[in-house]
Amino acid sequence: MTRQTVLPPLKAVFLDRDGVLNVDHGYVHDPARLDWIEGAREAVAAMTRAGLTVLVVTNQSGIGRGYFDEAALARFHAAMQSGLAEAGGRIDAFYHCPFHETAVVEAYRIANHPDRKPNPGMILRGLADWGLSPEEAVIIGDRDIDVEAGRRAGVPGYLFEGGSLRDFVAAALGDRVPALR
Repeated sequence: MTRQTVLPPLKAVFLDRDGVLNVDHGYVHDPARLDWIEGAREAVAAMTRAGLTVLVVTNQSGIGRGYFDEAALARFHAAMQSGLAEAGGRIDAFYHCPFHETAVVEAYRIANHPDRKPNPGMILRGLADWGLSPEEAVIIGDRDIDVEAGRRAGVPGYLFEGGSLRDFVAAALGDRVPALR
């Protein structure tokens, strides 16, 4: 007789931003350039309806590189929240990492910053801020560094390779959150 592992209920989903929620045009920060990934708004709305905490963890070296500033990033995230609200969804918190080893803004020039994925700093902060254990969360990203950051934090990861994010979330998480099916 085999023993089946019972996972605790899923309480939170960490999402990478560019390439998962919005089309990655490269250092996207202007709300006019916000193009949603197919099914992204619906996926976040379904997670919101299911009572999940939805957290974004995103490397944003464009700040450190001097392409845009924190205020521009905040405006972009506000536009995302507005678009998500129209679909019945929300992001509970955005975590971003502006640090990069070649940043032109000296304050952000830090090699191997603990928050820069694949390091787990943003995820660990999100777990602590929201009182979550790693077993209660997952991360969905479009790059190996996203999944690796999750692994380093003890959070299972799923690699989104395109298509409808809504369909992907339903297939990947439907067993743990029947409301997402």
